[in-house]
Amino acid sequence: MADHGLIAAYRQDLLAQLPADLADEVTDGLTDAHERYLLRGLRPDQAAAAAIAEFGEPGTVAAAFRRACPVWRLARVLIATGPIVGGSWAAALVTARVWDWPVPIAARLVVGLVLAASVVMLATASLTHRYPSLVRAGIAGSLGIAALDVAVVTTAVLLGPDLRWLVVVAVCVSMARLTFVARTLCRYLARHAY
Repeated sequence: MADHGLIAAYRQDLLAQLPADLADEVTDGLTDAHERYLLRGLRPDQAAAAAIAEFGEPGTVAAAFRRACPVWRLARVLIATGPIVGGSWAAALVTARVWDWPVPIAARLVVGLVLAASVVMLATASLTHRYPSLVRAGIAGSLGIAALDVAVVTTAVLLGPDLRWLVVVAVCVSMARLTFVARTLCRYLARHAY
């Protein structure tokens, strides 16, 4: 019964929005629901329509998978907390007179470019309707933010003439964010073995 036309079309719609393993998982459940409706005496087309109505439209199902994705939540948390972390670093670096530190202009430009690219990736992950794009952009943006956190913490600790309390606060905030990113990505990647 898995090859009923309505269910096959539903699966194709899901495949356009979700990875094959997730689309297959939903299709298996849909096929089981279809068979339950057949056992209740519905005709094949009615049973397929009832099963689809029970599950919801493919777009609704795909949106639920996106919202449940840890990478999507991670991207949204990083976007929401970015101004707080950035503000703490801005205050810390201004009070520490960062312009006197021996950091090459090229390194400062690279940090700015990585930050801009990471924000674009995180925004893409938060807003896209395509699950594979969400995962790729979310992981790339999260890794970019993690690399920035490592870079600014290392620079502040190694090059800062003294660790003022605002620098210590900024380092702690970045380390907390870095830990959150690492834990979330490690859990996600362990489950999905990419």
